Amino acid sequence: GLNFIDLMVRQGNIDNPPKTPLVPGFECSGIVEALGDSVKGFEIGDRVMAFVNYNAWAEVVCTPVEFVYKIPDDMSFSEAAAFPMNFVTAYMMLFEVANLREGMSVLVHSAGGGVGQAVAQLCSTIPNVTVFGTASSFKHEAIKDSVTHLFDRNADYVQEVKRISTDGVDIVLDCLCGENTGKGLSLLKPLGTYILYGSSNMVTGETKSFFSFAKSWWQVEKVNPIKLYEENKVIAGFSLLNLLFKQNRSGLVKGVMDKLLNLYNSKKIKPVVDSLWALEEVKEAMQRIHDRGNIGKLILDVEKAPTPLMANDSTETSEAGEEEEDHEGDNENKERMPFIQ
Repeated sequence: GLNFIDLMVRQGNIDNPPKTPLVPGFECSGIVEALGDSVKGFEIGDRVMAFVNYNAWAEVVCTPVEFVYKIPDDMSFSEAAAFPMNFVTAYMMLFEVANLREGMSVLVHSAGGGVGQAVAQLCSTIPNVTVFGTASSFKHEAIKDSVTHLFDRNADYVQEVKRISTDGVDIVLDCLCGENTGKGLSLLKPLGTYILYGSSNMVTGETKSFFSFAKSWWQVEKVNPIKLYEENKVIAGFSLLNLLFKQNRSGLVKGVMDKLLNLYNSKKIKPVVDSLWALEEVKEAMQRIHDRGNIGKLILDVEKAPTPLMANDSTETSEAGEEEEDHEGDNENKERMPFIQ
């Protein structure tokens, strides 16, 4: 599975980035080829999905048994590779941190992405939950049925939310950071919870920009504990990778995975796969995430052959996902990588 955190790793926008060379990736699915001497509960040939502390984008992956889970019989390998990061993150934020209950309201950014779609599906398992979502306008038609109120990612969503819900919302899930931190806190109802689980606003170009990094943090509202006390608001952070690989909470995550697989088996949730890519196409796949062009999860498929490049293509896809005509007089051959839905 490809995640936005992989872009941040590539650019060094994380604490203590690993030394190169490295193989990226934190989740995968496949067939068990070998077992450690003391491993119980799995057999060679089992279909499994797993968390990996890097090295997931490979043909052969080794990871401790506590990070491995059996795949349900009717779940495909591509769905399984799209499942762990998105759904565990969404579930733990909603139910372990924010204590989502009947009648509550949730604001989630990047509602068309993998976590956003997982949040929307999990909210639908609780009665009478209102979901506010922001997403690029070209995604609205595809995801409009998954959220209650959908806003353009560039619109003034604070005013839009307050127009519908004067008191604001109970839960804000923020993967953007920057100025959205202050906006999210301002929207919280008393006893509401704001959770930061990413900082994608820091990724603005092909390479790490210290200006963008500094600007994003400069826009973060300084949190005053006394103000939180007076307003009865909760601010939290969530990092699944740190929880698994630095804080040794794999047992807690396993319990969450058991609940999620029960929801999947009862057909209440289902991972949304945007597209499949060959390993050789990882550059183009990451560009699609960078441009926020995906709806759901992008998957690297080790058995997929690369899609042939297309020359003399008359159109390119813009960041908004709309096709733009070439400018007159531009006679260079255009090459782009089509994606498979």
